[in-house]
Amino acid sequence: MTPTRQTLLDTLAEGPVRGPAFAERHGVTRAAVWKQVEALRDAGFEIEAGEEGYRVVAIPEYGAEAVRYDLRAPYDVEFHDALASTNDRARELAAEGASAVVVLADEQTGGRGRRGRGWTGPPGGVYASILVRPDRPPAHAPMSTLAAAVAVARACDPLGVQARIKWPNDVLVGEGESRKLSGILTEMESEGGQIAWLTVGIGVNANVDTDTLPAGATSLQALVGDIDRAAFVRRLLTLFHDLTADPDTVLPAWRERASTLGRQVRVDTPGGKVVGHALDVEFPGALVVETPTGERRVHAGDCEHLRPV
Repeated sequence: MTPTRQTLLDTLAEGPVRGPAFAERHGVTRAAVWKQVEALRDAGFEIEAGEEGYRVVAIPEYGAEAVRYDLRAPYDVEFHDALASTNDRARELAAEGASAVVVLADEQTGGRGRRGRGWTGPPGGVYASILVRPDRPPAHAPMSTLAAAVAVARACDPLGVQARIKWPNDVLVGEGESRKLSGILTEMESEGGQIAWLTVGIGVNANVDTDTLPAGATSLQALVGDIDRAAFVRRLLTLFHDLTADPDTVLPAWRERASTLGRQVRVDTPGGKVVGHALDVEFPGALVVETPTGERRVHAGDCEHLRPV
């Protein structure tokens, strides 16, 4: 999207726009404004021209333009009907020097889960990879994962869906937080003791038939019917940006949404199983577990909630 078109789109999100005034303010011709309006119409926006100027009366159902419209976070958006992996595409963009880009796909055919597991996403979901270059050491990367989980959970609130988080990043819903709604995978490269780039891959089962999902998963469609995915993604990106812009807010926000804290858990780690009572989460995302032999701090692993004895 050209800078002029993006500026016009941002201005239209605030209300009607008079073409001559916009042209003068931004140093372009009236013909150029009309050309950008037509380009937005071609992209699926319904724009009326009246006494007050141009006014948006409807936006596209889903895609880059629909997400950019009234987005309150400084990200560019790249949309694909289908991709093998949004994280892989974000990695390609990182190699090209890009930053602050969100890769979106309607369908994901060859994604990755944690610990190298395969993961696919049927059409109708939200599959997004946020590429950023935070000025932080690699050890801080888990904070972005926690922030993404909080952002997903909070983005569900306006839909009437109460979502909770199982450590570190599975978003759960339903009675006893028994159904998985979303998963997150963070990947990064470092250079000189700093993060060179970081990608947070987020998959949300949005307008997806549960028959296409693995056992134990559910979708927003099953809970509340089809949702406006563009509006959901805008909320998600804004929440993620606000959290990561103020890192001190991430852990308290995660604790508020935690399903794991206070439970008996078993965590499969590279060094073996850790079983005990989940007490807290500490910077940069370690789960504190009280075991029969004392407190353990677990930095990575698969967490299972155990039934009370």
